[in-house]
Amino acid sequence: MINPLYSMAGVLVGLVVGLTGVGGGSLMTPLLVLAFGFHPATAVGTDLLYASATKTVGTTVHGWRGTVDWSVVGRLAAGSVPAALLTLVILHYEGERSANTGHVISVALGITLLLSGIATLLRKRIVAALSQRLGAVNPRRQARMTILLGAVLGVLVSLTSVGAGALGMTALLILYPTLPINRLVGSDIAHAVPLTLLGGIGHWILGSVDGSLLVSLLIGSIPGIIVGSLIATRVSDRVLSPILAVVLALVGIKLLF
Repeated sequence: MINPLYSMAGVLVGLVVGLTGVGGGSLMTPLLVLAFGFHPATAVGTDLLYASATKTVGTTVHGWRGTVDWSVVGRLAAGSVPAALLTLVILHYEGERSANTGHVISVALGITLLLSGIATLLRKRIVAALSQRLGAVNPRRQARMTILLGAVLGVLVSLTSVGAGALGMTALLILYPTLPINRLVGSDIAHAVPLTLLGGIGHWILGSVDGSLLVSLLIGSIPGIIVGSLIATRVSDRVLSPILAVVLALVGIKLLF
């Protein structure tokens, strides 16, 4: 059954995603947990399938425009897919909907959101400082570090549905300073599709996906993303990014304490 309240939440998150490009999981998952009282596992599982649907559209557009570096996507997936599968297996054996698992997911989500807020606010400074310190990365080391990044994102996304956006993009900017930003964005979105789909299916098999909630969110978020994308050029990123960063950090702190 479609719930208009959840659809309105989808519209709100879709607008922000369209305006800022920040992944919906950073907003949707904590919204479902804190505002609507869903179990953290249900919020994560449902949001992962929601994200895979919305990011498929984004990947299609980026692929058509030629702004996806498939070698980067392959390296990320080489780390993220095994890590995601391992995380799902552990969740299965620990009991995904248990109180202890819910607490672990909430804490991990809080920490990831706090880090995402910092990465969103200070991305340019972080990238500049670490790029200068790392210097030129040789191709083999670059490939290994990308696979390691994928593994970290595989655990974070499967556990919290958050991390591939702000944190993943910041790391990619450090590892691939010579690649155009639009190709890194496209590659990040393309990698998120199989990762979120795998995580979403895994959570669905474990019984922590709410089908009616998923449909309600999609009904609201798709038009929200379209409208947000259309008006994005009229809204200053200098205003939106700090506000979004503060919101992510405050929500992360709220989940932790």
